[in-house]
Amino acid sequence: MKRLCILGSTGSVGRNCLRVVASLPERFRVVALSAGKNLDVLARQIADFSPAVVVVGSAECVEPLRERLRQAVYRKPLKILAGTEGQVEAVGLPEVDFVVSASHGVTGLVATYEAVLAAKQIGLASKEVMVSAGELVTRQARERGVDILPIDSEHSAIHQCLRSGQPKEVKRLILTASGGPFLKTPRKVFDSLTPEQALQHPIWKMGGRITVDSATLMNKGLEVIEAHWLFGLPSEKISVVVHPESIVHSMIEFVDGSVIAQLSVADMRIPIQYALTYPERVAVNGGLGLDLLAARRLRFQEPDSRRFPCLRLGREALEAGGAAGCSLNAADEVAVESFLGGRLRFSDIPRVVERVMASTPRMELDVLGKVLECDQDARDRARSVVQELASGSR
Repeated sequence: MKRLCILGSTGSVGRNCLRVVASLPERFRVVALSAGKNLDVLARQIADFSPAVVVVGSAECVEPLRERLRQAVYRKPLKILAGTEGQVEAVGLPEVDFVVSASHGVTGLVATYEAVLAAKQIGLASKEVMVSAGELVTRQARERGVDILPIDSEHSAIHQCLRSGQPKEVKRLILTASGGPFLKTPRKVFDSLTPEQALQHPIWKMGGRITVDSATLMNKGLEVIEAHWLFGLPSEKISVVVHPESIVHSMIEFVDGSVIAQLSVADMRIPIQYALTYPERVAVNGGLGLDLLAARRLRFQEPDSRRFPCLRLGREALEAGGAAGCSLNAADEVAVESFLGGRLRFSDIPRVVERVMASTPRMELDVLGKVLECDQDARDRARSVVQELASGSR
């Protein structure tokens, strides 16, 4: 039985993870849950899974959570912690042997890194961990024999396809992108696109930032970086193709010309369960089989770099190395938050990121403290750029 700590339990991945756990109670036990401020959902999760430890976003959330549990007449023993320190304590519990890293943004970076240092196995759904600190995290994971199993559908697909051959036989990885809601939207109207439009993803139901990242194709820029650190291939061996049906989740081309693809319905329970049960495969409760006859056709096309410059920025950050990935991620998060808050135009998101990257000093992020400093500095510079753009200073 795997004993789990789930970082980001109230988010989309966290909730689907708990659906998988509930469907396989003989395989998993939830030891710890970590969430932000969604206390109503967290209280229900506590009642359903009876963790020993729960972490909330801040100390101010502790008493409100206790009150919800009193109202629900929840009387089982429970330790409530708060903030990053609480997350670190939770992942380090001796009872925990598998940590699901699904916190929003870099919120769970410190705890995920500490989990690696504590030799816990990792199910990684937060691509920001690898984008911001990939070199540091993967180095520590290698030294400690830690498996980092990807939960993102694209990287899970690559992981599955790699079981068909040896790493030396791989010619390139092929990540697929849905293209988001604006695949065919004329560029001339990008200035007037609204958050409500950007959040209408045609296939997936996800959180705010990742949905907007899909609309700008920044999610693929981040995924190229993550794929580099997870699978050890350079940028030129990681391709991206637009695949609107989102049935082929990624592919590998081998040196003999063979292409192995992973296909499934667009349901996050599949990659989550794959990571949780690896190296086994077990049936997904409820049946999630793929009807190829209903799919009818599978289309692929090159991404338009003029329409979606964020994909180019992701590659540039990977090739620059050092602090570039961390700055890219931080700037994008600030820009997306500003767009969702009505303070920035959709078309300005890549402008914010590009300007912050251009002003990022070249430096190696060889310790966690440097990563956190770089992240904060990039956020500060991104906010300044947002303010300039919002005021009309371009």
